[in-house]
Amino acid sequence: MADKTFGMSISGMEGLEKTLAGMNSIRWTAIVKKNVTEMFNRAKGTNPQEGGTPVDTDELRKSVRKLEDGIAYSAEYAPHVNYGHRTVNGGYVQGQHFATNNLVIQRPIYTGDLINAIRKEMT
Repeated sequence: MADKTFGMSISGMEGLEKTLAGMNSIRWTAIVKKNVTEMFNRAKGTNPQEGGTPVDTDELRKSVRKLEDGIAYSAEYAPHVNYGHRTVNGGYVQGQHFATNNLVIQRPIYTGDLINAIRKEMT
């Protein structure tokens, strides 16, 4: 009687396994730290179009803090300055989008850093 077992094997995965294992050596936290530092340094500037923090009393700019994975403003009115807000008399103050601009500027830099680290690891 013939053996009726069915089997399959996958070959050629050694290269992929080695590549994926090698990516563990990429210092992902260093890439994040570099990008957070760049955003923090940009936030210390005063030009909102360039991601800097607008200055009136300088309280908002001084409230920026570096976190592990981003930056934050401790001044409670930061979102109102960034996005805009209504006034008591029904008017509207346009947002200066300083934090949004900072993020938009950093996004392609961060993406490029990640892609470069992967490419470097794969060569």
